[in-house]
Amino acid sequence: MFDKIVIANRGEIALRILRACRELGIKTVAVHSVADRDLKHVRLADESVCIGPASSTESYLNVPALISAAEVTDAMAIHPGYGFLSENADFAERVEESGFAFIGPRPETIRLMGDKVSAIESMKKAGVPTVPGSDGPLGDDADTNIRIAREIGYPVIIKAAGGGGGRGMRVVHSEANLLNAISLTKNEAGTVFGNDMVYMEKFLENPRHVEIQVLADTHGNAIHLGERDCSMQRRHQKVIEEAPAPGISEELRQKIGQRCADACVEIGYRGAGTFEFLYEDGEFYFIEMNTRVQVEHPVTEMITGVDIVREQILIAAGEKLGYSQDDIHINGHAIECRINAEDAETFMPSPGKIERVHMAGGPGVRVDSHIYNGYVVPPHYDSMIGKLITHGPTRDIALARMRTALDETIIEGIKTNIELHKRLIDDCAFQAGGTNIHYLEKKLSL
Repeated sequence: MFDKIVIANRGEIALRILRACRELGIKTVAVHSVADRDLKHVRLADESVCIGPASSTESYLNVPALISAAEVTDAMAIHPGYGFLSENADFAERVEESGFAFIGPRPETIRLMGDKVSAIESMKKAGVPTVPGSDGPLGDDADTNIRIAREIGYPVIIKAAGGGGGRGMRVVHSEANLLNAISLTKNEAGTVFGNDMVYMEKFLENPRHVEIQVLADTHGNAIHLGERDCSMQRRHQKVIEEAPAPGISEELRQKIGQRCADACVEIGYRGAGTFEFLYEDGEFYFIEMNTRVQVEHPVTEMITGVDIVREQILIAAGEKLGYSQDDIHINGHAIECRINAEDAETFMPSPGKIERVHMAGGPGVRVDSHIYNGYVVPPHYDSMIGKLITHGPTRDIALARMRTALDETIIEGIKTNIELHKRLIDDCAFQAGGTNIHYLEKKLSL
């Protein structure tokens, strides 16, 4: 087991990792930018190292500084959390070449799943259902691309192989716009991602976003922890997540989950990961795999009792999974609201000093947050300042507890999106369950 871990992140996920380390008796090193010296986990860690100015490029994305922090503190491993360098294969490689353990998948696996084309090809070989598409990158032959689109059937979507975060994609509804869309997407992909490879898929009109959580060790064992519904999105950013997904049968859950677990074994996956799917008319279609812990991992932890971050650390240390698939049972329902420092109407970020904070409590309530009275939310990073999670024996009770928890939560001095969450929890369509990925955007545009 590791005796000391560098937490190469900030905010609530850094605090979450620190808590898991403490449970395991592992010492922690908090790296931080100049702007983050007052973060809660920095104050609580056994050691802290300032790795640069406020800019992410010069601090949390500064690979030499992160490696140096591990060296000077004599740490054994680095946990990247989510975001920043968590899915950067070059960083994972540098970590391992420097003699430290990377708490995540192997670099080659991150590369494989980070490229959308190779990821889809791998999943097809492993028997995971995918969206009908071009089965590889598009070439420059116009006639061939037109033929592929006709075989798939309009509408189609052109996607950058190295894209993400909603960038590098265009929907095409007719043949007249196809070639221009391919050209524009290739140019954008080359400029933004440094890789102009694009591919084509069937565009699903009203899908849901449903994802499968997996864990895999280095001994050939892999399990799934059920699914999450993350369809409440704005500009491709998740707002509310829940588990299990409404309307998914136990039979279908086990079927798609087992395929994902089997795929992990086939590609030699290590650690925690998430298979993301579009779900429409009872069918799952793989779109990508996230090779890290997800923001929304708490809802899965609440319904399974599995500590995902703890398992990440144990797996990276070479231990076998502590669970078999038969040990995993879905217990009740959990919902997560992402609390952001932003205006609930305009979505403009609202950095500044928090004058007063009181977080909700009570049965089935969990708060993952790094904020406290007097904490200053910096303007340099993502606006998320916490996550409010509720759990209950049924979805209705989880919703009722979330409604109460939102009412109890007080954050003064800055604006937050709590009022938006209150409106969404009371929304009739959301209460019914099963809204598609376009629902929230349409609701907000009314």
